[in-house]
Amino acid sequence: MPAELVVRQAGFAPVKGMRHLALDAVDLDERGAIGDRSYCLVDVDAARVLRTVQHPVLIGVVARADGDVLGLTLPTGASVVARADRIGRTITCDYWGRRVDLELTDGPHAALLSAWLGRRVQLAVAPRGGVVFGDPLTVVGTASLHELARRTGHEALADQAARFRSTLVVETDTPYVEDSWAGRDVVVGEATVRIGGPVPRCAVLDHHPETGAKDLRLLRALVRERPTNRAGEPVLGVYATCTRPGRVAVSS
Repeated sequence: MPAELVVRQAGFAPVKGMRHLALDAVDLDERGAIGDRSYCLVDVDAARVLRTVQHPVLIGVVARADGDVLGLTLPTGASVVARADRIGRTITCDYWGRRVDLELTDGPHAALLSAWLGRRVQLAVAPRGGVVFGDPLTVVGTASLHELARRTGHEALADQAARFRSTLVVETDTPYVEDSWAGRDVVVGEATVRIGGPVPRCAVLDHHPETGAKDLRLLRALVRERPTNRAGEPVLGVYATCTRPGRVAVSS
């Protein structure tokens, strides 16, 4: 494993489940990428966070945050840019078996999304890492994406890193070599990250990373190509945590 990795793509979604943004740089600290999944949508009556796998249409929504100002653009072109102010009410939700306290917000975002989804939802501020399934960062190698594209016959996958929603896509020569990096520290830009275990994948992979429309049966193909965990989920890419904070810029 090299002591330093070249980052080819970086990104995250400011609102959980929405479009995975391609960014020129991300700032990492011990809790992950700053700005990643800072907000989420909540079904207040059910005390439940909306999950991407159950609501893939969220992928079509572009969210961009600038301080307390959050902009949302729907696939229809309808949009709103406004402050997402906390209203002083906290709701405790179950998130994959964890209890997480979320602060409800006031503003036009909820009305826009409720009308579009056809159900009442509210925008909430999430604590850092509160609506993250595993470790705060995920990493996948370019060679893995190219190999998966070749093996499945879906050539576009090599350029669709956003479909896998990884924080960092790093330059590699050997497919799936990142599987062997567990427990090691590596420099990325100004930061250092410690590589963890494999990332289990779900049916979100079957949905286009920009429209959210189901366009592939990639999860089934991945089961044939990759190891699976005890739940039968195929793995691709690895988790990571930041051990030295810093900015990570994308190399051209």
